[in-house]
Amino acid sequence: MTTVSSPTSLVAYAFPHIQWDALGSLRLTSQETALLRMAETNPIDYTLADSRDASMYARVLLKLLAESSAAGTGTGEVASFTEKCTEEQAMQALDVDPLGVVTHYALTKLHEIITTLSTAASGVSVSSVFYVGKDGLLVEQWKALLRILNKGGKGDLFAQKVASMSLAKILIASCPSKRSASADGKARPVSYASALEPMEALNAWIVNQLKNASGSMVGLASPALMVMMNAYESRMMFCQAGGIKYIARQLRVENGRNSDKKSKVGQGSVQQLYELTFCLWILTYELNQSHSIRADFAKDGQPVLALVELVSLAPREKVVRVALSSLRNLATCNSEEDPEPAMTTKYDGKHFLSEMIACGLMKSVSLLRERQFTDPDMMDDVSTLHKLLTENYHDMTRWEVYKNEVESGHLKWGSTHTEAFFKENARMIEGSDGDFHLLKVLIALLSGQDEEVTAIACYDIGEFVRHYPNGRAIAKRLGAKELVMPLIEHENPELQRHALQCVSKIMVNNWEYVK
Repeated sequence: MTTVSSPTSLVAYAFPHIQWDALGSLRLTSQETALLRMAETNPIDYTLADSRDASMYARVLLKLLAESSAAGTGTGEVASFTEKCTEEQAMQALDVDPLGVVTHYALTKLHEIITTLSTAASGVSVSSVFYVGKDGLLVEQWKALLRILNKGGKGDLFAQKVASMSLAKILIASCPSKRSASADGKARPVSYASALEPMEALNAWIVNQLKNASGSMVGLASPALMVMMNAYESRMMFCQAGGIKYIARQLRVENGRNSDKKSKVGQGSVQQLYELTFCLWILTYELNQSHSIRADFAKDGQPVLALVELVSLAPREKVVRVALSSLRNLATCNSEEDPEPAMTTKYDGKHFLSEMIACGLMKSVSLLRERQFTDPDMMDDVSTLHKLLTENYHDMTRWEVYKNEVESGHLKWGSTHTEAFFKENARMIEGSDGDFHLLKVLIALLSGQDEEVTAIACYDIGEFVRHYPNGRAIAKRLGAKELVMPLIEHENPELQRHALQCVSKIMVNNWEYVK
């Protein structure tokens, strides 16, 4: 099972000083107040030894969250902190924003309960505490956690991160794939149906964070996502919501933002890159069993390109390790167990290897073979990928290599971007359907952020115009001229040169005489 460490509250020093009797807005009963005090004085294992006591304690903590959230907490003093407080600062926060401190306290204790129950050898478990009654229904108080998440960007970042992690751990305990028999051999009833709607809500929040957030804000969702990867049902739910695509987008290098490669990697920290790549790696183990997941990994070529870039830029060895393993799983997947429906594209290892070649993985893998790694699995992945890539490359024609490269959008100067290549293959660009799909892709790349890719696209369009009958008229009709013209004044001299040559080829009949 994937383990995710819990962040520490910035106001943790204030926890022992909370005065429950003075916080009337929490509407605690005398019994609930006594339970909180008892839990503070006893070891956590003692408090959780009895299933009924543990369930009561968990529900009191959820009540604290519900009542403090209803009172408007999550946007006050505590929510604005970005650095760990000294004891004096924490005490001041308790005076100014007591409900903010209570929220941090309740979430910290709740996560401690869940973590302890997940590793405890006793008969008390997450499911026995949070799923109650003869039908094993999810406790109603779970909504307090979702309410914290729904505060969005105005909310408390620590609270959102821990609330999402805790809710994920509670919900996956209901998944049929995670069920385990009790000590007497009888499975305790746990209603997956009662957790389905909450799981869909949490999944939607995670996907929304990946889709719309940037930088460190994505780190709010990645720990909860890693937890969700522990159950087959939640993995499938994430994929069905387009999750693979959104992870790939977050992992993609921000092309052209900075000439220093190391500063271009992703949008967040190395740990964030690792967590997102780890989630992709987990999902690659579903490739053979799901044609839809294979299709998601093949969509727009983005997942493969994201992984190849991570291997190429090597932000840290642990990131490269999971990226390589993910690529190996893609390269060796097959469609035998769950074939694609009739009349649809087949996606298997051969397809993904072609994408990897188009993205330039062969060069990166060749360089990695010369390095010494302490991890034997990593060396095995490098050797296997090198062998498969070499074999697949030899089986491909030069036109197939070019076609895959253009469709990936990852253009690199080489033998397929030469006059000799276009003399031989210009007619192939019209495509089997005569829709000039590859030319349209090249024209679209003129608007990209990668200056080298744009320069190569200019060159290729110009060579198509030269060597394809009536190529000038076709390129004009598809809008190439309008997109190339502004590039003549680009600040990059190399791109400027190729743009000028491209426009000249489009406008001049006998290019050779003015070359």
